[in-house]
Amino acid sequence: MDSLRELKSSSQPIDFCSNDYLGLARSQELFYAIQRGVERLKPPYNGSTGSRLLSGNSELAESLEEKLAGIFHSQKTLVFNSGYTANLAVLSSLPQRGDTIIYDELVHASIRDGARLSLASRFSFRHNDMNDLEEKVKRTKGAVFVAVESIYSMDGDECLLEELVLLSEKYDFTIILDEAHSTGSYGENGSGLAVQKNLAYRIAVRIYTFGKAMGVHGACVAGDSTLINYLINFARPFIYTTALSPHSVISIRCAFDFLKQQIGLQDVLQSKIKLFLHSFEKMKWDCVKSKSAIQNVIIPGNTNVKELSHFLQHHQFDCRSILSPTVKEGSERIRICLHTFNTDQEISELNHVLSEFQV
Repeated sequence: MDSLRELKSSSQPIDFCSNDYLGLARSQELFYAIQRGVERLKPPYNGSTGSRLLSGNSELAESLEEKLAGIFHSQKTLVFNSGYTANLAVLSSLPQRGDTIIYDELVHASIRDGARLSLASRFSFRHNDMNDLEEKVKRTKGAVFVAVESIYSMDGDECLLEELVLLSEKYDFTIILDEAHSTGSYGENGSGLAVQKNLAYRIAVRIYTFGKAMGVHGACVAGDSTLINYLINFARPFIYTTALSPHSVISIRCAFDFLKQQIGLQDVLQSKIKLFLHSFEKMKWDCVKSKSAIQNVIIPGNTNVKELSHFLQHHQFDCRSILSPTVKEGSERIRICLHTFNTDQEISELNHVLSEFQV
């Protein structure tokens, strides 16, 4: 029963749980910018009315995709309803029977689920271990697709992108890069790690998510024209689902326009991360340290980590426990997400409360 999950709404005022890294989801300025954009919509529509291939396409959606292509340094983009469906679309449709998918052992469930829907062979490699990946690539058959995340959603650490790109060029495999947790927080205009590291044109398939640091909803796949045209014709999660509403499309556009004017939020976030790590050095707990907004306090055992979560919530900190089997048994944790709106005092107080907990 210790692994049983249940839905909860937050009642704690201090958010160290959400993926709203830059505070855009709670930004009143962005809220009213989106509202003004919706009011200017001519003719006014509440819903998209159908899939993109039927009645759901619009100049509004195509204009957004053109804008996103510029931001993400790609020939084209294709908008999806969520990062989950975008990953399903890519992994289930691109690899064919006789091909091979190799994924980092810590990738998100959506990548694993997409791989399961594919007819290709699939297996994992040790997390961020390029030697293990190379040995497994040597033993593959057919076209090879390697799926990774730029920032890993649980540990918050970075993919070794430079090494991975060099390996892909040596063995001619296709990289599928999920930029969910770097979109917005990294890169010019929120363009993510691949663009920041000048690697975008050397990575064939990139997935960007807007429900985290961008504070809205939706996602897109970025790549060349051949890739986008292929997904339009063969990706079932794109073909058979109702398109995003005009409100969602406008929200994505407004969020990127807003971030362009407030790009200093990225620096603010980095300062909060440094403060947390500096304060945590004095703690007794094991911490999965990262350079990203995602930090983890390891408390082995579902019962123990639940108790710590309740202890933190009693002190008004919204911190949630991550239980096995979501993570490996023995690596249960409190996943702490840092934000631009967390004050320095709140971060210091969080570390102080952590120091008082007794297992």
